[in-house]
Amino acid sequence: MQDRDRLDGRRALVTGGSRGTGKAVVRRLREMGADVWTTARTMPAGYELPDRFIQADTSTIDGVKTIAARIAEEGPLNILVHVTGGSSTPPGGFTAASDEHWLAELDLNLLGAVRLDRALLPAMVEAGAGAVVHVTSIQGQMPLHDATLPYASAKGALRTYSKGLANELAPRGIRVNTVSPGGIETEGYDDFVDRLAGGNDVTPEQAKQMIFDSLGGVPLGRFATTEEVADLIGFLVSDRASSILGAEYVIDGGTTPTT
Repeated sequence: MQDRDRLDGRRALVTGGSRGTGKAVVRRLREMGADVWTTARTMPAGYELPDRFIQADTSTIDGVKTIAARIAEEGPLNILVHVTGGSSTPPGGFTAASDEHWLAELDLNLLGAVRLDRALLPAMVEAGAGAVVHVTSIQGQMPLHDATLPYASAKGALRTYSKGLANELAPRGIRVNTVSPGGIETEGYDDFVDRLAGGNDVTPEQAKQMIFDSLGGVPLGRFATTEEVADLIGFLVSDRASSILGAEYVIDGGTTPTT
Protein backbone atom coordinates (compact mmCIF):
# COMPACT_ATOMS: atom_id res chain seq x y z
CA MET A 1 0.00 0.00 0.00
CA GLN A 2 1.11 3.54 -0.67
CA ASP A 3 1.67 6.02 2.17
CA ARG A 4 -1.79 7.54 1.73
CA ASP A 5 -3.28 4.13 2.47
CA ARG A 6 -1.39 3.79 5.74
CA LEU A 7 -2.40 4.87 9.25
CA ASP A 8 0.92 4.30 10.97
CA GLY A 9 1.36 6.37 14.12
CA ARG A 10 -2.34 7.19 14.42
CA ARG A 11 -4.54 6.31 17.38
CA ALA A 12 -8.09 5.15 16.72
CA LEU A 13 -11.14 4.22 18.75
CA VAL A 14 -13.84 1.98 17.30
CA THR A 15 -17.03 1.53 19.30
CA GLY A 16 -18.85 -1.79 19.15
CA GLY A 17 -15.66 -3.54 18.10
CA SER A 18 -16.22 -6.92 19.72
CA ARG A 19 -18.17 -8.49 16.87
CA GLY A 20 -19.75 -7.95 13.46
CA THR A 21 -18.98 -4.77 11.56
CA GLY A 22 -17.09 -3.20 14.46
CA LYS A 23 -14.77 -6.18 14.71
CA ALA A 24 -14.07 -6.01 10.98
CA VAL A 25 -13.32 -2.27 11.23
CA VAL A 26 -10.88 -2.85 14.10
CA ARG A 27 -9.10 -5.51 12.05
CA ARG A 28 -8.95 -3.32 8.94
CA LEU A 29 -7.55 -0.25 10.71
CA ARG A 30 -4.91 -2.39 12.42
CA GLU A 31 -3.93 -3.81 9.04
CA MET A 32 -3.48 -0.22 7.89
CA GLY A 33 -1.09 0.42 10.77
CA ALA A 34 -3.22 2.25 13.33
CA ASP A 35 -3.05 1.73 17.09
CA VAL A 36 -6.69 0.74 17.55
CA TRP A 37 -8.65 0.80 20.77
CA THR A 38 -12.14 -0.59 20.94
CA THR A 39 -15.03 -0.70 23.35
CA ALA A 40 -18.07 -2.88 23.93
CA ARG A 41 -20.20 -4.05 26.83
CA THR A 42 -18.29 -7.31 27.17
CA MET A 43 -14.76 -8.27 26.17
CA PRO A 44 -14.79 -11.50 24.15
CA ALA A 45 -13.05 -14.47 25.68
CA GLY A 46 -9.44 -14.65 24.57
CA TYR A 47 -9.44 -11.16 23.09
CA GLU A 48 -6.01 -10.73 21.48
CA LEU A 49 -5.23 -7.22 22.75
CA PRO A 50 -6.95 -6.81 26.12
CA ASP A 51 -4.92 -3.69 26.89
CA ARG A 52 -6.64 -2.03 23.95
CA PHE A 53 -10.17 -2.98 25.05
CA ILE A 54 -12.39 -0.75 27.20
CA GLN A 55 -15.35 -2.58 28.70
CA ALA A 56 -18.17 -0.04 28.79
CA ASP A 57 -21.70 0.59 27.58
CA THR A 58 -21.80 3.57 25.21
CA SER A 59 -25.56 3.87 25.65
CA THR A 60 -25.06 5.09 29.23
CA ILE A 61 -23.58 8.31 30.57
CA ASP A 62 -21.30 6.41 32.96
CA GLY A 63 -20.11 4.16 30.13
CA VAL A 64 -19.09 7.16 28.02
CA LYS A 65 -17.26 8.65 31.01
CA THR A 66 -15.32 5.41 31.45
CA ILE A 67 -14.25 5.39 27.81
CA ALA A 68 -13.31 9.08 27.77
CA ALA A 69 -11.23 8.78 30.94
CA ARG A 70 -9.25 5.81 29.61
CA ILE A 71 -8.59 7.44 26.23
CA ALA A 72 -7.56 10.70 27.91
CA GLU A 73 -4.76 8.84 29.69
CA GLU A 74 -3.15 8.14 26.32
CA GLY A 75 -3.64 11.50 24.60
CA PRO A 76 -5.88 12.70 21.74
CA LEU A 77 -7.27 10.41 19.09
CA ASN A 78 -6.64 10.77 15.38
CA ILE A 79 -9.59 8.59 14.34
CA LEU A 80 -12.99 7.93 15.92
CA VAL A 81 -15.42 5.43 14.40
CA HIS A 82 -18.87 4.94 15.90
CA VAL A 83 -20.16 1.50 14.91
CA THR A 84 -22.26 0.66 17.98
CA GLY A 85 -25.93 0.24 17.19
CA GLY A 86 -28.81 -2.17 17.08
CA SER A 87 -32.46 -2.73 17.80
CA SER A 88 -34.27 -4.71 20.48
CA THR A 89 -37.79 -3.40 19.87
CA PRO A 90 -40.32 -6.23 19.40
CA PRO A 91 -42.29 -6.58 16.16
CA GLY A 92 -45.85 -5.36 15.98
CA GLY A 93 -45.71 -1.85 14.58
CA PHE A 94 -45.58 1.50 16.31
CA THR A 95 -47.91 0.51 19.16
CA ALA A 96 -45.52 -2.27 20.24
CA ALA A 97 -42.74 0.24 20.93
CA SER A 98 -42.97 1.51 24.50
CA ASP A 99 -41.31 4.61 25.95
CA GLU A 100 -38.61 2.30 27.29
CA HIS A 101 -37.94 0.91 23.80
CA TRP A 102 -37.73 4.40 22.30
CA LEU A 103 -35.38 5.68 24.98
CA ALA A 104 -33.15 2.61 24.73
CA GLU A 105 -32.87 2.92 20.95
CA LEU A 106 -32.09 6.64 21.15
CA ASP A 107 -29.40 6.09 23.79
CA LEU A 108 -27.78 3.25 21.85
CA ASN A 109 -27.99 4.56 18.30
CA LEU A 110 -27.77 8.34 18.70
CA LEU A 111 -26.94 9.75 22.12
CA GLY A 112 -24.00 7.42 22.76
CA ALA A 113 -22.22 8.87 19.72
CA VAL A 114 -23.20 12.43 20.64
CA ARG A 115 -21.89 12.07 24.19
CA LEU A 116 -18.66 10.39 23.14
CA ASP A 117 -18.02 13.06 20.48
CA ARG A 118 -18.56 15.75 23.10
CA ALA A 119 -16.04 14.04 25.37
CA LEU A 120 -13.33 13.16 22.85
CA LEU A 121 -13.46 15.60 19.94
CA PRO A 122 -12.26 18.73 21.81
CA ALA A 123 -8.79 17.15 22.16
CA MET A 124 -8.86 16.24 18.47
CA VAL A 125 -9.82 19.83 17.62
CA GLU A 126 -6.98 21.13 19.75
CA ALA A 127 -4.58 18.88 17.84
CA GLY A 128 -5.95 20.35 14.60
CA ALA A 129 -6.60 17.17 12.64
CA GLY A 130 -8.66 14.01 12.73
CA ALA A 131 -11.29 11.86 11.08
CA VAL A 132 -14.68 10.77 12.43
CA VAL A 133 -17.07 8.24 10.91
CA HIS A 134 -20.58 7.63 12.18
CA VAL A 135 -22.21 4.41 11.00
CA THR A 136 -25.86 5.18 10.35
CA SER A 137 -28.30 3.11 8.26
CA ILE A 138 -30.38 3.31 5.12
CA GLN A 139 -33.31 2.89 7.51
CA GLY A 140 -32.90 6.59 8.17
CA GLN A 141 -34.46 6.96 4.72
CA MET A 142 -36.24 3.61 4.36
CA PRO A 143 -37.59 2.74 7.84
CA LEU A 144 -38.94 -0.75 8.45
CA HIS A 145 -42.06 0.02 10.46
CA ASP A 146 -42.77 -3.45 11.84
CA ALA A 147 -39.97 -3.70 14.39
CA THR A 148 -37.30 -1.05 13.92
CA LEU A 149 -39.03 2.32 13.71
CA PRO A 150 -37.28 3.64 16.86
CA TYR A 151 -33.94 2.40 15.50
CA ALA A 152 -34.57 4.00 12.12
CA SER A 153 -35.56 7.28 13.73
CA ALA A 154 -32.40 7.33 15.85
CA LYS A 155 -30.19 6.57 12.88
CA GLY A 156 -31.92 9.28 10.85
CA ALA A 157 -31.17 11.74 13.64
CA LEU A 158 -27.54 10.58 13.74
CA ARG A 159 -27.29 11.33 10.02
CA THR A 160 -28.60 14.87 10.53
CA TYR A 161 -26.34 15.44 13.54
CA SER A 162 -23.32 14.23 11.57
CA LYS A 163 -23.90 16.69 8.75
CA GLY A 164 -24.14 19.60 11.18
CA LEU A 165 -21.06 18.43 13.07
CA ALA A 166 -19.11 18.14 9.80
CA ASN A 167 -19.85 21.77 8.95
CA GLU A 168 -18.81 22.95 12.39
CA LEU A 169 -15.55 21.01 12.60
CA ALA A 170 -14.28 21.19 9.01
CA PRO A 171 -12.56 24.60 9.51
CA ARG A 172 -10.79 23.10 12.54
CA GLY A 173 -9.24 20.24 10.61
CA ILE A 174 -11.70 17.49 11.57
CA ARG A 175 -13.43 15.49 8.85
CA VAL A 176 -16.80 13.94 9.75
CA ASN A 177 -18.51 11.51 7.38
CA THR A 178 -21.21 8.88 7.63
CA VAL A 179 -21.48 5.36 6.28
CA SER A 180 -25.01 4.09 5.79
CA PRO A 181 -25.18 0.34 5.26
CA GLY A 182 -28.19 -1.58 4.14
CA GLY A 183 -28.35 -5.17 5.25
CA ILE A 184 -25.12 -6.64 6.60
CA GLU A 185 -24.51 -10.29 7.32
CA THR A 186 -23.75 -10.07 11.05
CA GLU A 187 -24.74 -11.78 14.27
CA GLY A 188 -27.08 -8.85 14.93
CA TYR A 189 -28.80 -9.45 11.62
CA ASP A 190 -29.24 -13.11 12.48
CA ASP A 191 -30.77 -12.13 15.83
CA PHE A 192 -33.19 -9.75 14.09
CA VAL A 193 -34.20 -12.46 11.61
CA ASP A 194 -34.93 -14.87 14.48
CA ARG A 195 -36.95 -12.19 16.31
CA LEU A 196 -38.93 -11.36 13.18
CA ALA A 197 -39.53 -15.04 12.47
CA GLY A 198 -40.77 -15.69 15.99
CA GLY A 199 -43.02 -12.66 16.02
CA ASN A 200 -44.64 -13.58 12.71
CA ASP A 201 -44.65 -17.38 13.10
CA VAL A 202 -42.55 -17.96 9.97
CA THR A 203 -39.24 -19.66 9.23
CA PRO A 204 -35.96 -17.72 9.26
CA GLU A 205 -35.76 -17.99 5.46
CA GLN A 206 -39.25 -16.57 5.15
CA ALA A 207 -38.29 -13.79 7.56
CA LYS A 208 -35.28 -12.95 5.39
CA GLN A 209 -37.53 -12.76 2.35
CA MET A 210 -39.85 -10.46 4.29
CA ILE A 211 -36.90 -8.17 4.90
CA PHE A 212 -35.90 -8.21 1.22
CA ASP A 213 -39.50 -7.55 0.19
CA SER A 214 -39.89 -4.70 2.68
CA LEU A 215 -36.82 -3.07 1.14
CA GLY A 216 -38.19 -3.42 -2.36
CA GLY A 217 -35.49 -5.94 -3.19
CA VAL A 218 -31.71 -5.81 -3.25
CA PRO A 219 -30.45 -5.48 -6.85
CA LEU A 220 -27.04 -6.96 -6.00
CA GLY A 221 -28.82 -10.06 -4.73
CA ARG A 222 -27.11 -10.14 -1.35
CA PHE A 223 -26.32 -8.04 1.69
CA ALA A 224 -22.88 -6.52 2.24
CA THR A 225 -20.19 -8.29 4.20
CA THR A 226 -18.60 -6.73 7.26
CA GLU A 227 -15.27 -6.62 5.42
CA GLU A 228 -16.76 -4.52 2.63
CA VAL A 229 -18.06 -1.97 5.12
CA ALA A 230 -14.69 -1.96 6.91
CA ASP A 231 -12.87 -1.30 3.64
CA LEU A 232 -15.04 1.76 3.00
CA ILE A 233 -14.44 3.11 6.50
CA GLY A 234 -10.71 2.49 6.16
CA PHE A 235 -10.71 4.61 3.02
CA LEU A 236 -12.66 7.44 4.65
CA VAL A 237 -10.26 7.79 7.58
CA SER A 238 -7.19 7.61 5.35
CA ASP A 239 -5.39 10.46 3.59
CA ARG A 240 -6.90 9.33 0.30
CA ALA A 241 -10.16 10.88 1.54
CA SER A 242 -8.54 14.08 2.80
CA SER A 243 -10.98 16.35 0.94
CA ILE A 244 -14.11 14.34 1.75
CA LEU A 245 -16.26 15.59 4.61
CA GLY A 246 -19.93 15.91 5.42
CA ALA A 247 -20.61 13.07 2.99
CA GLU A 248 -22.85 10.05 3.35
CA TYR A 249 -21.65 6.85 1.74
CA VAL A 250 -24.39 4.30 1.14
CA ILE A 251 -23.32 0.66 0.91
CA ASP A 252 -26.49 -1.34 0.33
CA GLY A 253 -26.20 -3.33 -2.90
CA GLY A 254 -28.49 -0.87 -4.66
CA THR A 255 -31.34 -1.20 -2.15
CA THR A 256 -31.99 2.54 -1.84
CA PRO A 257 -33.87 3.78 -4.93
CA THR A 258 -31.99 6.30 -7.03
CA THR A 259 -33.48 9.09 -9.12
